[in-house]
Amino acid sequence: MIKGVYDVDCGTWSPQGKLIQVEYAMEAVKQGSICLGLKSQEYAVLCSLKRAPSELSSYMDKTFKVDDHMGLSMAGLTADARSLCKYMRNECLNYKYNYEVAHPVERLIFKIAEKSQKKTQSVSTRPYGVGLLVIGVDQTGTHLFETCPSGNFYEYNAYSIGARSQAARTYLENHFQKFSKASLERLILHGLKALKGAVQEETDFNTRSVEIAFVGLKENFTTLKEDQVDSYLKKLAD
Repeated sequence: MIKGVYDVDCGTWSPQGKLIQVEYAMEAVKQGSICLGLKSQEYAVLCSLKRAPSELSSYMDKTFKVDDHMGLSMAGLTADARSLCKYMRNECLNYKYNYEVAHPVERLIFKIAEKSQKKTQSVSTRPYGVGLLVIGVDQTGTHLFETCPSGNFYEYNAYSIGARSQAARTYLENHFQKFSKASLERLILHGLKALKGAVQEETDFNTRSVEIAFVGLKENFTTLKEDQVDSYLKKLAD
């Protein structure tokens, strides 16, 4: 049977019981540049590899601040990620205005999952072509969540998404037992080692292409500057 018959919208099931457009959206996440997250009892860290559309352009940002206690990194369509990030920022502002406390992380992830799932129910819309890794802290501790275009979401101790992410996941699976009591510096170095294992060419791994962000129980969400990233890359080389 011709796949094109079943992928014209999200309301048509294939004979195999699949929504083809949702699978296309999941594939967009797999084709995006890699990003990964890992957490300890006190910190959560995001490491991502930025791409430049051409040699004449700047690198595209992959990490965005949502609130003081939360941020995200994305793989897939950047425009979709910005749209979801704007929604998350508005929800955090509204929650803080109404209740005078920061938005609980898992509750916001549930809202994103619900919003993504609604996109798969209508023939007039398409799924979001982006996967998010969200880190945050609240009264229950540190968190790392992944959201999918299908509307699913998962919490992890460490995870990676995007192109060649399996190589990074292999490293994280072999070392995640060390993360729970790790310091911020050790957590970032573990993230960079995993990220470097997924890079095809050494020249792609530099201060301009690598992006690092973290949040802590006592520290706000922070994205490191290039000179700070360079210091960690030098420690990694040593």
